[in-house]
Amino acid sequence: MRAHEIPPGILPEQRGLYYGGAWHAPKAGRHADTINPAYNERITSAPLADATDVDAAVRAAHTAFPAWAATKPVERGRLLRKAASVLREHALPLAQLDSLNNGNPVSALARDAHFAADCLDYFAGLAAEIKGETIPMGDGNLNYTLQEPLGVVARIVAFNHPLMFAAARLAAPLAAGNTVVIKAPDQAPLSTLRLAELVGGIFPAGVVNFLCGGRECGEAMSRHPLVRKITLVGGVPTGKAVMAAAAADLKPVLLELGGKNALIAYPDADREKLVDGIVAGMNFTWSGQSCGSTSRVFLHESIHDQVLEKVAALLPLRHKPGVPTDPQTTMGSLVSQAQLDKVKGFVQSALSEGARLVCGGKQPDDPALKHGFFYEPTIFADMRPDMRLAREEVFGPVMSVFKWSDEDSLFEIVNGVDFGLTGSIWTESLNTAHRAAKRIQSGYVWINNASQHFMGAAFGGVKHSGIGREECFAELLEFTYTKNVNIKLA
Repeated sequence: MRAHEIPPGILPEQRGLYYGGAWHAPKAGRHADTINPAYNERITSAPLADATDVDAAVRAAHTAFPAWAATKPVERGRLLRKAASVLREHALPLAQLDSLNNGNPVSALARDAHFAADCLDYFAGLAAEIKGETIPMGDGNLNYTLQEPLGVVARIVAFNHPLMFAAARLAAPLAAGNTVVIKAPDQAPLSTLRLAELVGGIFPAGVVNFLCGGRECGEAMSRHPLVRKITLVGGVPTGKAVMAAAAADLKPVLLELGGKNALIAYPDADREKLVDGIVAGMNFTWSGQSCGSTSRVFLHESIHDQVLEKVAALLPLRHKPGVPTDPQTTMGSLVSQAQLDKVKGFVQSALSEGARLVCGGKQPDDPALKHGFFYEPTIFADMRPDMRLAREEVFGPVMSVFKWSDEDSLFEIVNGVDFGLTGSIWTESLNTAHRAAKRIQSGYVWINNASQHFMGAAFGGVKHSGIGREECFAELLEFTYTKNVNIKLA
């Protein structure tokens, strides 16, 4: 879908910033082109918020907070459900817009609006469940706690699921009684603008606010004294920058960051299911641009050669780069030239350090894809833990395969990286599964599965993979503080 082929009604009509229940031009008058990464061509322009725009949006949210916090939980839940219904109604055009702007396949993105809607519904149902507790103090005292909303919550979201993250990250803080300012990803801001058009008017003015911008916008949100909590879905360097900025104001953070996730296969694993799980776990559909991708595969030496051969044969059949807006496409493009250059750099470093290229390792030959940021699904074998590819997150379609024999040495390598987001364990032994799940250092573990999320199951990482948990009841409590009340009885 070229820029001149965009169906009517797909692009947002507004090119401003949404806060305080209205659209505003950026105060400095700045806009930036946003592109279609499949063709490296301009789609349209998006506004750029600076610190003065952030201040205006945060103050609008701050003004709206007392009334929203006082709104009955059942009413907050009703509005969240209304927003969920609107998302489901517009799921396909929203998927087309994201596919146009971030390069992921439209067929896969079609699920994003529904997942976000499910998230809104889930937290709508929990709005009345934010309960405190009574604490026995003996005769003469009544002691109880309240869970109170924080105030203005700022949330910075990532480019790989722009609509899904922007919409889903509204749910928990709104249900808890906070007001929210969302920052769109600068690489793919268009679906956030469209989201503002669709759901902004559902909520009272200032309760939901949407900004577009780059680093200046994110820094201003992180530092603003009226922002009571800042959250990020993004990379480790950005997470460190957000945390450093928030530290000046002792502002709490919730960070979902990168991963260098391990898939561990034991000798007794079901071979066919394992092969399918290895391919699925890498998230090649998104060109590997997923923090939960199981990008490090550890195959026991007794099954290594056979499984690797089958994976290499299945991968090009399952995932071939294609035009993202084509419903038949099973693998899209990378989001930008910078991301493509990063992937190329990792491939070159792996080759120079002695890894064996099994398949891929280049841009596709298809003339229809020559102007876009496409890269073939790639596998490296004969990996060593000291290689750059073995330690750093690529955020691209590059998988590394290790051979193992000793379980103690295996987990030393698996846990020897700075990340700890997800892990995937493949075995038919219940004892082995529980033992391995205990030993792997990650916040989320699949047994004989990979890359699936389940509403209500806590998602988040350890070490450099993040702080806090989302998609569960714990996320709701992330946006409250505990107030203790003690009553001296007569």
